[in-house]
Amino acid sequence: MTRRRRAAVLLALAVVLGALSASHMARREAALEAQLGPLTEVVVARVDLPAGRTLRLQDLGVRALPARYAPVGEPVFAAALAGRKLAVPVVAGGAVTAELIAREPEEPPVKRGERAVDVVASGSVSAGVRVDVVVTTDKQTRLALQDVEVLAAKPAAAKDGGGPRVAATLRVPVTDAVYLVAAQEYARDVRLLARVPGDARAVDALTVGDGL
Repeated sequence: MTRRRRAAVLLALAVVLGALSASHMARREAALEAQLGPLTEVVVARVDLPAGRTLRLQDLGVRALPARYAPVGEPVFAAALAGRKLAVPVVAGGAVTAELIAREPEEPPVKRGERAVDVVASGSVSAGVRVDVVVTTDKQTRLALQDVEVLAAKPAAAKDGGGPRVAATLRVPVTDAVYLVAAQEYARDVRLLARVPGDARAVDALTVGDGL
């Protein structure tokens, strides 16, 4: 066998062996992917991050992991975590999830000088709206309070032959809270009138008597 022919045979053999090796590796990779399942992207720390650190985009990276090994919960994006504070330390390469973010303290429903008062009233309102409170006694009906925030509301049992009623929690100043408690005891009816969103205008006090 000539030298040129020997070189051609060796080259052909190398090509065949390379193809077999590539085919074997492809089969192994396919089997591994089938075993691990689909991949998902996870936000990870590029460096060790201490607790209390305000996250920056350069602190975070993305790594593809098998979905079965990814953190439980909704996926998050690095941009959504930037600017938030970590509640716990995270080592480099560790997953950074929404559960590791420090929770902002919730604003209390009432402030100093305010009270949350429960009333059962006529009307149909929902939490978050602002209302005017109309109080009716045996002799008169008056616009008692204006632009009051409803903290919570749920349907209440209606009076016989009456319209819808609501059990509501109102945020009011202390003096108005005392008035509302008394109105619940002595008034014939308390009615909540929902305001149009953004309407903070006050009107003159209005009272209507039985001589109307």
